[in-house]
Amino acid sequence: MGVFNSLNQTSKKAIDYSEEYVQKTQEYYTLKVFQQLATTTALFCKIAIIGSLAFLSITLLIVAGTLALGNLIGNMIYACIIIALSLLIICTIIYRFREKINKLVITKLKKQFFD
Repeated sequence: MGVFNSLNQTSKKAIDYSEEYVQKTQEYYTLKVFQQLATTTALFCKIAIIGSLAFLSITLLIVAGTLALGNLIGNMIYACIIIALSLLIICTIIYRFREKINKLVITKLKKQFFD
């Protein structure tokens, strides 16, 4: 009977340890999910705030540049056309480098989420 009691105690210990392991693993994943959600939410808030301010600044700079160029060349229509073409050229350049931008963003986020 001593062998059966020993096996019974050993199996109870194994069950206790496995239950504790499952509980700790669940707590870890809960905290990890919370960390990822908090990080993602903070990132989106920063992007929204900084992005909106940057958009407003760029818009005002474009308007001011168009007005200044219009005064310089003496024709507001040509100034608007020149600024619009400049913006299209910038958009084309950014479009050409979109894969490099994607890789850069993924590399930066990979470090944050998988470490």
